[in-house]
Amino acid sequence: MAVPAQGLPARVRIHEVGARDGLQNEKAIVPTALKAEFVHRLADAGLTTIEATSFVHPKWVPQLADAEELFPALADLGGVALPVLVPNARGLDRALALGARRVAVFGSATESFAKANLNRTVDESLAMFAPVVARAREQKVHVRGYLSMCFGDPWEGPVPVHQVVRVAKALMDLGCDELSLGDTIGVATPGHVQTLLAELNEEGVPTDVIGVHFHDTYGQALSNTLAALQHGVTTVDASAGGLGGCPYAKSATGNLATEDLVWMLDGLGVETGVDLGRLTATSVWLAERLGRPSPSRTVRALSHKE
Repeated sequence: MAVPAQGLPARVRIHEVGARDGLQNEKAIVPTALKAEFVHRLADAGLTTIEATSFVHPKWVPQLADAEELFPALADLGGVALPVLVPNARGLDRALALGARRVAVFGSATESFAKANLNRTVDESLAMFAPVVARAREQKVHVRGYLSMCFGDPWEGPVPVHQVVRVAKALMDLGCDELSLGDTIGVATPGHVQTLLAELNEEGVPTDVIGVHFHDTYGQALSNTLAALQHGVTTVDASAGGLGGCPYAKSATGNLATEDLVWMLDGLGVETGVDLGRLTATSVWLAERLGRPSPSRTVRALSHKE
């Protein structure tokens, strides 16, 4: 039963990351045809932004080595935004050659994670992104800036808000169109979320360019999402079935499950355009092929009823 709450947006855009962030940690290589069917099923469930893959060197993420084969297999999904990750200029070249119109760069708010993920300092990684973002904008390609470790870091501990704001502003100053704030190890709590959002606003980063990306390590992903929505955020990252983590942060558990998010938003009367039944069926289908149950509580509850 939908019971609306005051102070929430009428509609939320879900940035679905299951096909990229969700699958990148799978040890067994998932066939390209299966990935393509997964994305098509997600689109059929009503998701309109589906992060498709990453044009990263195959040595670093073998699971995504098939980007050149997968992306063309999604060409029939008119009306669905298919952003892809581009870690550097070479990755951007590969993406543009296939006609990608939405790309993302992936930065860090902490030095330790920048070193582990990109083998660069924070400022060196920003310098690497600068020509990538500039060229994408020249091509009129939408650029998302991911910022990881916005609340805590497994090596450095709690991350000061001012430190996150500095790097977030730097990413936006490069020319990013939107900013995704990542709670990579899942340690955020609602007050921390709202404080960071308020500080970003005070420093000139408007709420309407901000998305949130929460992990559920301590069971706080939905609480943190609600806090962000109360602040006015309307873009939320989630992964079908709760798949995913982070290969460079061992304490990172799964992403916020898209089904759990949709269940909450449906109950609040917030529109998403997503058919929860079809989405759940998709995650059950994928879980069967991956050989293990979905970690999403909503998927388990709804599939058990059947």
